[in-house]
Amino acid sequence: MENIIQTLAIYALPVIFAITLHEAAHGYAARHFGDPTAWQMGRITLNPIKHVDPVGTLLVPALILFFSKGTFLFGWAKPVPVNFGQLRRPKQDMFWVAAAGPGANLFMALVWAAALKLAVVMPDNAYSLPLAEMARAGISINGVLMLLNLLPLPPLDGGRIAVSLLPPALAWRFAQLERYGFPILLALLFLGVLETILTPLLRVYFSIIKGLFFL
Repeated sequence: MENIIQTLAIYALPVIFAITLHEAAHGYAARHFGDPTAWQMGRITLNPIKHVDPVGTLLVPALILFFSKGTFLFGWAKPVPVNFGQLRRPKQDMFWVAAAGPGANLFMALVWAAALKLAVVMPDNAYSLPLAEMARAGISINGVLMLLNLLPLPPLDGGRIAVSLLPPALAWRFAQLERYGFPILLALLFLGVLETILTPLLRVYFSIIKGLFFL
């Protein structure tokens, strides 16, 4: 139990930042390209309470961390509302709105990697080990969220990116998968398919991060 509490303490801040900035980035991008829906609803904010889903952000991640003994994490936040019809160029701008979330996760991963580098090179003190563990958690959770969301399955960001790139007729048909996207995602998770897909991608991701920061 003590190990689980320590794991939750280490992951809490990285998870909150990863989810909050991911969703806020979608809202910022949507407003930039002409859709003020999220801004009008007060969802373009760094206040995590606005983005927290009690089940997806708190209960499910805590249960998965507990049952996986801290080896796996999965969850979601309340999606930022985007009215793609209000975008100036709906199909083209959808690409940037969808890509903004994973882009925010990549940015945060680089920030956490810099924090880890700082923790490694600084003289040992009371903060270096906690900072290093939290930074590793930040690198990990942002990598998982970024790569998971880039999978080409609506309503994931990768699915919306695919819709923006496909020819109109094919894009419309592909977008119809969105109503089944979440059940498909959960099935892939519990069948172990997600882990099979993400594991090699994460290896490449961690190798790039280590190479960039000489970790």
